[in-house]
Amino acid sequence: MKTKSYNLVNTVEQEEMDAGLLAEMYEVEAKDGKSVTLPSVFSSEIREDLIRRSVLASRANRRQAYGHREHDGKRAPQAGMKHSVEWWGKGRGVSRIMRKAGQRTAAQNPHTRGGRRAHGPMVAKDWSQKINSKENTNARNSAIAATANSEVVAARGHQFDSEVRFPIVIDGYVESREEGDEKYSIESIPLQYSTRKFVAMMEGLGLGEDLDRARTGRNIRAGKGTMRGRKYRTPKSILLVVAQSDGLAKAARNVPGVDVVAAKDLSAEDLAPGGDAGRLTVWTKDAIGALE
Repeated sequence: MKTKSYNLVNTVEQEEMDAGLLAEMYEVEAKDGKSVTLPSVFSSEIREDLIRRSVLASRANRRQAYGHREHDGKRAPQAGMKHSVEWWGKGRGVSRIMRKAGQRTAAQNPHTRGGRRAHGPMVAKDWSQKINSKENTNARNSAIAATANSEVVAARGHQFDSEVRFPIVIDGYVESREEGDEKYSIESIPLQYSTRKFVAMMEGLGLGEDLDRARTGRNIRAGKGTMRGRKYRTPKSILLVVAQSDGLAKAARNVPGVDVVAAKDLSAEDLAPGGDAGRLTVWTKDAIGALE
């Protein structure tokens, strides 16, 4: 299976005013490059059930223990057990419930006001899920194949131009200035204004709408997550797969909704967040070679 890569040409313009130079303006054009032979994993069968199992197992295995501490009497009482209580004894015609000392108010029991929790979560509970290593590998390969199918990617909610060719593989990068053209390896672009350059690249490829969707779709999360360092929820946008963490990876990691991952660390969860296959994925030519 073969596909044509994209060569990116970035035309840099910078106007000069009386007060000095203005910010650089970038306009990227995507041109057809050389043909790239894709690994066999891009022809794998798309197994959505296997992908979902792998993602759920991955998330379950990261889950941390949750629960209250063991009750240790007055030294370390658990929640709902911090009152001095007594039992009235039998023969009074009332239920046998512990009551606060010298009062009629019930305490400590699960069905009383301020009492302990009945059957609360236990730290000893094991949340992990087992999945065979071959199934995990097949799920990753299946998720890779889904990124090459434009219909599956569009069904996941991603937005892109109709002319975009899947899978999206980028190869060469050229910066065109008045002084002349400068060629760079696509993964080693200059770090100066690199984030703006990355956004211009994605717009040149026809993926700018999806970046806008992620940026404008950021909202405040409902529930207690707002108090636990997860206040905002940002939609997932482009996944950039590289061979090594260099200039391009550093440029993309700060864009809302964009994730960067090395090809050797690629997993089904990266390619199908939440278990939904078909994430909008951009590959570098070196990352394709690393998959083999």
